[in-house]
Order: sequence, then structure tokens, then C-alpha cells
Amino acid sequence: MPLLADSVRVTEEGVTILDRRVFPLRHRWVLCRTVEEVAVAVEEMVTQSSGPKFAATAGMVLAARDAARLGPGAAGEALREAGRRLVATRPTNNGIRDAIAAVLAVVDDRPGEELLPVVEAAAAADDRRYRDRSAALGEHAARLLPDGAKVLTHCWGDFYLMGAVEAAQKAGKRLEFVCTETRPYLQGARLTAATLVEYGYEPTVIADGMVPAALAAGLADVTLTAADRITLDGHVVNKVGTLAVALAAREFGVPYYALVHAPDPHAPGLADVAMEDRDGAEVLHVLGHRTAAEGTRGFYPAFDATPPRLVTRIVTERGVFAPDRLADHFREDA
Repeated sequence: MPLLADSVRVTEEGVTILDRRVFPLRHRWVLCRTVEEVAVAVEEMVTQSSGPKFAATAGMVLAARDAARLGPGAAGEALREAGRRLVATRPTNNGIRDAIAAVLAVVDDRPGEELLPVVEAAAAADDRRYRDRSAALGEHAARLLPDGAKVLTHCWGDFYLMGAVEAAQKAGKRLEFVCTETRPYLQGARLTAATLVEYGYEPTVIADGMVPAALAAGLADVTLTAADRITLDGHVVNKVGTLAVALAAREFGVPYYALVHAPDPHAPGLADVAMEDRDGAEVLHVLGHRTAAEGTRGFYPAFDATPPRLVTRIVTERGVFAPDRLADHFREDA
């Protein structure tokens, strides 16, 4: 199992989170003893992609430990308040929202000491469910990748990508990978590439602006990304730069596939998605070192939205869908 598949751990001391800002150059773990420290770690990008989802369920376990001394009613309210804080950390990705909802679904007016084991069980169940759904998604995604396919990725697909890679390997398919470096945190160069190396590949890393040149040169014949959220009308919301990948893919006749467990039933369209903007100063730095001249300003929309006309297919845990047929995902016979 790749190291990034086990990057959030609940211990007696608190929650330890592998610092993805410096991985794989350093294997540094950040200890969070309170829900607030978990929330700040998520906001400060200590963990990314699916990491915040696992951090959120772990944070709810910490909240339940703190609430164990509280009486009926008060314990439940403390847990709901913790959930609100965690959901607010990264509003664009609905993974935290859904994970917190799954945990809070078991919270009632029992005393805190009775709620603690219930919350722990719910958090563990949600984590297992996430991994199982990713494996199912991966099976569907792998079927879209021909043997010998050269796959271009953007950012870090996390369990979605791991599921697809493991399914492709199980099917005996040979794949090659090209990874965008993904500014400003270099998730593609550090997280995606490092994990692919763990799987036995020798990925090629390119700068974000090289995608059109790479496709023109035939370095990739498939583009594949995860999605932080996909609306019911087929818009793919993902790490900024995904739209550029999709535009280049269309220009060079290369399919673009987006991976997500499910479209968000609470987001009919883009107006229903909170698009996160981050501090522009983050663009002026790489791995903690300033790279831009003093006196310059940065602009950092953390996500962009790829319209459905640029998306070849959307892969969910229940199958492969055209962007205009996403409602089929929710059919019982899908």
C-alpha cells in the first residue's frame, strides 16, 4: 500500500497527519491534539486531496473524546459545532461535508461517554466506505485505459488514481504516465509521481504549461484527473489547471476522463459550488521558498470548472457516464 494511502492516523495523543507539503523529500508528521488544530492543518495544506476527508473523520473522533465528559444534549451540540468547523475548511470539495454528515447521523442526545464509541465506529465505517468506493471507481476507470496507454494526469488523484492503477495492473495492462508538476504545491511532481514510482512506474514530470506541447508530441493519448466536485449538469470542478488540460485535450483529439465517487446531488450547477480562492501570496512561493520578486502580487483561484462539452466521460463508483447523462448514476439499475 502506498504511504499516502495511510497518511492520517488516530493515536492516543491525537491525530497525526503526514505533511504533504514536503513529501516525499521529507517524511514529516504533524500532530494535532484538538479539532481546531486539525482544521488549521487542513486549511494550511498539510494534507490535500482525500487527506482532508480522513482528517475530518479523525477530527470528529477527537471532538467525541473531548465531549465524553459532557451530558445529554451538550455533547451532541459540541460534536455538531466541531463538524461545522471542519466543513468550513475546504468548501469546494464536498468530501468533508459528506463525511461529517455520515458521522453526525449517529449523534443524538445521549451523554458524551456513550457517544464516543458510536462516533469512533461511524468514522471508521466512513473511511472504509471511501476506500471501497474508490476501488469500485478504479475498476470502471481501468476499463477505459487501453493496454499500453500513455496517461497524462493533473494534480493528485489520490485513492481514485490508486484504484485505477491497481485495477489496471490486476488486468495485466501496461501503462505509462505523464504528470503535471501542479503549481504552487507541486502535488503532481511530488505526490502523484512518488506514488506511481511506488507502484513500479517511471513517470515523466512536466511543467503545467507544457500540456499542449506534450499532447502535440504524442507523450499522452489519454488525460485523466480526479474531481473535487462534479455538478449534476456535468461541470468538473478540480484543481486549477484542469480546464487547461481539457482544452488542450480537445484540441489534439485526446479523451479527457474525470473521476469522482458520485456527482453531487446538492449541486445542480456551478452556482451551487463555493469556489475557493486562496491567498495569492502562495503563488509567490515554492516549497516554502519565495520565487517571485519583491513587490509582486499573486493571484490564486484554487479551482477551476471544466464545462461538460470538454469532458469525454465521467467515471463514478457506479460506472461510466456521458456528462449529459449523469442522472443515470442515481438509477437503481446503474
